[in-house]
Amino acid sequence: MTPSAAKTQRADCCVVGAGPAGVLLSLILSRLGISVALVEAQGDFDRDFRGDAIFPWVLETLNELGLADRVLEMARSKVRGYIYDTSQGESLVTDYGRLRSPYNFVTVIPQSELLDLLVSQAPQSHFQVFMGTSVQELIEEGGAVRGVRCRTREGTTEIRATLTVGADGRFSRVRKLGGFDEVATWPTRFDVLWFRLPRHPKDDLSINQKTRFGHGYYVSFIDRGSDWQVSYSLPKGSYPSMRASGLEAFRKSVTALEPRFSARMEEIDWSQVRFLPVEMGRVRRWYRNGLLLIGDAAHVMSSIGGVGITCAMQDAVVAANVLEEPLRSGRVAVADLARVQRQRDLCTRAMQFLQHVVERQYVTRVFDSEKSFRTPPLFRLPGMSRLTAYVTAYGVWPVRLRHADGPRSGGDEVNQ
Repeated sequence: MTPSAAKTQRADCCVVGAGPAGVLLSLILSRLGISVALVEAQGDFDRDFRGDAIFPWVLETLNELGLADRVLEMARSKVRGYIYDTSQGESLVTDYGRLRSPYNFVTVIPQSELLDLLVSQAPQSHFQVFMGTSVQELIEEGGAVRGVRCRTREGTTEIRATLTVGADGRFSRVRKLGGFDEVATWPTRFDVLWFRLPRHPKDDLSINQKTRFGHGYYVSFIDRGSDWQVSYSLPKGSYPSMRASGLEAFRKSVTALEPRFSARMEEIDWSQVRFLPVEMGRVRRWYRNGLLLIGDAAHVMSSIGGVGITCAMQDAVVAANVLEEPLRSGRVAVADLARVQRQRDLCTRAMQFLQHVVERQYVTRVFDSEKSFRTPPLFRLPGMSRLTAYVTAYGVWPVRLRHADGPRSGGDEVNQ
């Protein structure tokens, strides 16, 4: 790419990756009068996301921005807790209904619709979005990152900025281009398959967010309004042997846990099943001069608890809180970026440790036992369902916006 042939755009902050963290950071900063360029490799948000569950902290934060009611209007379903359906019967292992919040529930909203809404609420005077734009190089001058060079449908573009933020996910291009250290990983013992089944008007909605257990695997069902999103967890590395066993064996393993889906499972083929290798890790240092990583670009979370989106969006809020004044002054020091990591690093490490503990208590029992799965003793302790609700809803340490511009409201009046 020849720099002289590129068009040049300028912004205070260039955010790479229009996922939940990148979009939220862009929205907050632009509302504070800081110019933001948001760069996204995909052409639009109309693609298949797995993370559609929105937790109480996210709704409270969106309420601070005056957007919670609009988000809830898009909700497909709402649940007060997660249930294990085992050989001992049903057990409520996470009880959001006991949280002291007007949003004491988890709601399912197509992530594409959420991102579209948040982007539409950024003031155009301080916000530009570049869809279908892939980052090719970092612009480096005097030992600092000063933006990115991108490829678009029309040609090449330079986006010059005081700060560049990599929010481009677990396979971060910015992380690779920035030469960050190898991600330190926790071992994980499972992978996940995702697929969708049509939801019928007479379906039993009580299976929403309910997990059922087979021998060596478990399945969860999520109500998305027009369809069920099915999560199928299996031992790490076993997907090739499952494929070799044939499609019929896979179909039967699901219908063994939910026989009412047997006819719908006959329509499923491998092309409709998405494979997600579950990983967990982190970058030791999230920043260098002029460049910051947040969300999965900095720390890849396990799928346990569904906390990845919340953790990433909390990074965005902390980054906005810490970097508002430095960005406004046009000088972001390395010490400012280090402060963002200091406020978030311990929280994400602690959450990953908790995910590791739950995996050993829960996932290991499913895969290693020849007997029917029983709810682990850890989850049967008094008050545990409330504790797990708090931790998955708010993280290890709650994060709050320093500045917001929206009315506070409640959540129970909407989409009950």
